[in-house]
Amino acid sequence: MPRSVNAVASRRRRKKILKAARGYFGARSKVYTVAKNAVEKALSYAYRDRKNKKRAFRRLWIARINAATRQHGMSYSKFMYGLSKNGTSLNRKVLADLAMNHPEQFKAIVDKVK
Repeated sequence: MPRSVNAVASRRRRKKILKAARGYFGARSKVYTVAKNAVEKALSYAYRDRKNKKRAFRRLWIARINAATRQHGMSYSKFMYGLSKNGTSLNRKVLADLAMNHPEQFKAIVDKVK
């Protein structure tokens, strides 16, 4: 009985990895075994950094809100506490955008919290 190797599936699997490694330096884009390691590492970094991106943006929003509230004589923590006490449901992304691009509207929110 002849040996069955399923060349179609294995070639497709290798081509998928090499296509994902396109643009990598040297053997990382040419040699399958090296490319496979590089692609696996890249995918793990991509997964990790999708989480880190959320953290970084939240930190940026908090810094912007803090800077804007301090201009109006209030700390970030007191401002956020006042917002939750008032029942205002604006998230940090929107508040940071208001603080940067619409300072007069942000001042109105701060005055409402005070």
